[in-house]
Amino acid sequence: MPIYVDQMGNRLELKKAPQRIISLVPSQTELLLDLGLEDRILGRTRFCIHPKDKVAGITKIGGTKTADPSRVAALQPDLIIGNKEENEQSNIEALSRIAPVWMSDIRNLNEALQMITMLGQVLQVEQAAHDLANRITHRFEKLESDQTQPVSALYLIWYQPWMAAGQGTFIDSMLPYAGFQNVLQRDRYPILTAEELGRLKPETVLLSSEPFPFRSKHVEELQKLLPESRILLVDGECFSWYGSRLLLAADYFEYLKKEQQGIVL
Repeated sequence: MPIYVDQMGNRLELKKAPQRIISLVPSQTELLLDLGLEDRILGRTRFCIHPKDKVAGITKIGGTKTADPSRVAALQPDLIIGNKEENEQSNIEALSRIAPVWMSDIRNLNEALQMITMLGQVLQVEQAAHDLANRITHRFEKLESDQTQPVSALYLIWYQPWMAAGQGTFIDSMLPYAGFQNVLQRDRYPILTAEELGRLKPETVLLSSEPFPFRSKHVEELQKLLPESRILLVDGECFSWYGSRLLLAADYFEYLKKEQQGIVL
């Protein structure tokens, strides 16, 4: 019986390639569907919204942190796919009593690429996963080769209170590809006061579209707190989704780099 090890070091014994899969992470759901596995994905969270046409027919089993074990059990899965950061440990433990759980743990591009190829092996779509990983690698290598002076930036993810992406996060690892350097030296996702925001003095503040949906009114409010900073609304999916959306992210980061250089409007 094949034994697979996930990114958290858990060992899974699977008799055959899983045919009844539940995905608990939006970016990984999109990845699985882009790998051509729509006939094998039976359950998803309500936050799994891409690709829109393909997720529409997949049963919702709750949120990323609140998957309903009874709904999951009713689907009789043979594999559940989650993520260390996005899912709650207690919820994962409950779901693991229903079916094997494969967990990702991703903080940077290399770990995202590893996740793609590892899932390709587990689900026996190795070639499609390998090809996708290679395409992503090529696009990000092109971004790295385009050397520009990084702009200091603060990436905000939440409002009331202000919360930002700090060190050790996937978002932090993506910022340099878009031409930014994280001004925040604290770990994970700290809460910041208005005074702390002022002391950081970032050249640019990036307001993410998710998990909090920042809008123009928040730009105006923050501009009063940081009159010398440039405030930008940015696509949060490109900075925080670590599956096949990385291909779109590479194009978006290239655009942001050019925009900062005044090449595009």
